[in-house]
Amino acid sequence: MIGWLGSAYLWVKAFHVIFVIFWMAGLFLFPRYLIHHQEALGTPEAAAWAKREALLKRMILTPSMVIVWVLGLALSANIGLFDGQAGIGWLHAKLLLVVLLSGYHGWAIGYGKKLARGEAPIATRTLRFLNEVPALALVFIVILAEVKPF
Repeated sequence: MIGWLGSAYLWVKAFHVIFVIFWMAGLFLFPRYLIHHQEALGTPEAAAWAKREALLKRMILTPSMVIVWVLGLALSANIGLFDGQAGIGWLHAKLLLVVLLSGYHGWAIGYGKKLARGEAPIATRTLRFLNEVPALALVFIVILAEVKPF
């Protein structure tokens, strides 16, 4: 794919995939931290979990997500997302899932802040279920990006 990125396209794509891996690693780990944090509420260990969450968010989660979005939008523009290019319905669906995954990211960060205040509005069992959201999203995103079914 040439487009406006020219010979840099494959480099941009490679770094996009690298930072997707970092972001997903963080999204797989962060909800586990939330579960442990919630189970530790009322103990001195809760503060340690809040510190771990803040560090993960600051060092991996948020920077990776920002880089994924910047590089992903560059790749999308390169293949004609903003030019009305035909045949990229798969990309629209992928972007919708990435928007939803970004919303999940924001929800998880917000839930961590609630836990830091000592609030736990969601049952631990439900939190364990919500832990699987990034994995399901990743499956569909990869299928859309690689198979391009529509």
